[in-house]
Amino acid sequence: MIHQTAIIDPGAELGTDVSVGPYAVIGPKVTIGDGCVIGSHALIESHVRMGKGNRIAPFASVGAPPQDMKFRGEDTWVEMGDENIVREFATINRGTPHGGGITSLGNKNMVMAYCHIAHDCHIGNRVIIANAATFAGHITVEDGANIGGLVAIHQFVRIGTLCIIGGTSAVGKDVPPYVMSAPLRQGKGKNLFGLNLIGLKRNGVSEETIAVLKKAYSMIFRSKDSLKESLARVEAELPQLPEVKHLVEFIHKSERGVLR
Repeated sequence: MIHQTAIIDPGAELGTDVSVGPYAVIGPKVTIGDGCVIGSHALIESHVRMGKGNRIAPFASVGAPPQDMKFRGEDTWVEMGDENIVREFATINRGTPHGGGITSLGNKNMVMAYCHIAHDCHIGNRVIIANAATFAGHITVEDGANIGGLVAIHQFVRIGTLCIIGGTSAVGKDVPPYVMSAPLRQGKGKNLFGLNLIGLKRNGVSEETIAVLKKAYSMIFRSKDSLKESLARVEAELPQLPEVKHLVEFIHKSERGVLR
């Protein structure tokens, strides 16, 4: 159902069974897939490609220009997969030309109220972002991450798969896959608190794999050896399961450094 007070640009493309609530605005260069629900007063401003079954809550904003002083109105995009939920007053901005031109979300993500996802961020699948979390630009979040409320993440940081970040954390370095993290003050005190065992088990990771990940965690994050030496030990001494390889490769590719 399209409410009679909704404003929809003639160039916008809406799939079948799309619902648009009262006073919602859908602008130009917008494609909305089948079965999406756009709540009352929501704004899908422009340059948005949205898949199927997404739910955009009242007063959320998707596709506004990036908050970047270099932006000059270029054709950049928000791309969203299927079955995402974007709650009230959340904001998802378009990409920038120098950052690749796309802000993206995969499938089945939950973006809770008052969150901000800035330009050129890339969110994987099944990511939970709790209320008022704030993402600077160029952040990458891998599948299954769980990010607490009021978390602030610095630009260009990477968030690893199946990790969990405690509420009110200030994240200035990459967060490794599979860990529990709560960096309340960058560089001060303890940042990591073991593996995210509940998340691993919920996602079907076997007990055998978890046992090896525990050994890898201890070698990398609880050793007095250098990070380079610790990674070499993991590669030499532990079974190279896919999860272990991903953990090691994630750390090797870090440009900002990883939390330890």
